Amino acid sequence: MSNLLAGMRILLLEDEFLIAMDVEQLCRDHGAANVVTLRDLEELERHTSLAGTDAAILDVMLGGASTLSFAHKLMQREIPFIFASGYTDLDEIFEAFPNITVVSKPYAGDDLVEALAAAAGRLPASGSV
Repeated sequence: MSNLLAGMRILLLEDEFLIAMDVEQLCRDHGAANVVTLRDLEELERHTSLAGTDAAILDVMLGGASTLSFAHKLMQREIPFIFASGYTDLDEIFEAFPNITVVSKPYAGDDLVEALAAAAGRLPASGSV
């Protein structure tokens, strides 16, 4: 395994339990120091502090609710992030977030890790996967 995410503290927004577990382990396998997984907007609202977050992986929809307003908050705070989603209306995302990588589900683990590393400035950016 690579250490592309070495020492990073990652916020993961993912409502599908098994996918969340896989992504969390994948991040740890690639060196992440900590992965905080939030599965719905209520958890997200209670998670008030983004202090110490190095990067984030966002599913576009959590339990049927959009995470796009949270994505704007990350942009304002200059926290790098990617979208990892099975959401099919990607035009809205590309229009609102033209410089943010979207990794479509199902995805290969390496694609996800490389996209996150690129967003965090650890690899050259590659666009959508």
